[in-house]
Amino acid sequence: MLIELNSLCRSFGSFTALSDITLSLPAGRIGVLGPNGAGKSTLLKILMGLLSPSGGTGRVLDQPLGGDRDSEGNWRLRRLIGFMPETESLVPGLTGIEYVSLAGELYGMPRRDAQRRAHEVLSFLELEEARYRRVEQYSAGMKQRVKLAQALIHDPPVLLLDEPTSGLDPAGRDAMLRLIRTLGVDYGKSILLSTHLLADVEAVCERVVIIAGGRIRSIGTVDELCSRRVNRVRLRVQGEAVAFRTGLEEAGASVVGEANNGDWRVAVPDGWANLRFFELAESHGVGIRALTRDDETLEELFLRMVT
Repeated sequence: MLIELNSLCRSFGSFTALSDITLSLPAGRIGVLGPNGAGKSTLLKILMGLLSPSGGTGRVLDQPLGGDRDSEGNWRLRRLIGFMPETESLVPGLTGIEYVSLAGELYGMPRRDAQRRAHEVLSFLELEEARYRRVEQYSAGMKQRVKLAQALIHDPPVLLLDEPTSGLDPAGRDAMLRLIRTLGVDYGKSILLSTHLLADVEAVCERVVIIAGGRIRSIGTVDELCSRRVNRVRLRVQGEAVAFRTGLEEAGASVVGEANNGDWRVAVPDGWANLRFFELAESHGVGIRALTRDDETLEELFLRMVT
């Protein structure tokens, strides 16, 4: 099992960032999805061992949270994890190759191995031409890539990525997501992708943990998440519609809102046939001017689950 947590919590003074986090996740590509301030970054830092939980227990790769030290005093678990923080975390004055090599040494690699590996990783991430430039001169996309490079330097089996597409333009975001997916699919890395963007999870992940207000709201596969969308149609009615609306509700459908042009958004149960709309309209003396499918979007589903 990749991660097992039991009643994990974390407080900062009177503020509770995480409360009663209990989950069990297999290896694979996992999205940690939630709005800003949900507790995602705190959870990743606890998994990395940068923060201690205020309560509860957990294991990552069968190592206790924080891990044990080896004979040289280094934390074993940290050598198995690559962490890409949301904050910039770059060291001004260092070139790309110096910055990534330093990360390798901090992970416990010999200096020569760290330098050789840094060249390989920067080439893989298409930063070969920029390796000797200072990191503060990098564009936003290059900064994100060099942060990913330092997480990959020691070839860990697990990557914890905190908002890896933050600050990127659409092209840079798509390129970053392709890289992350390649690391998971082609190189077998287990990935925890923390983000508030549902589309990032759809593009990369197999499973998703939805978190809001420091609590888990849902866990499942991306397909299971999609299956929870409300079946919905957009309906335009002509005539006196009060009785027709009542008839819809008695038949198991419900008006859940209106579109900008006044069309009704009607949620319908599984197995509902559109012919039923016309039968009800005829029996209530109204006409149907338009009828189109208008299923709840994944963004709407996400908002419904976290509010």
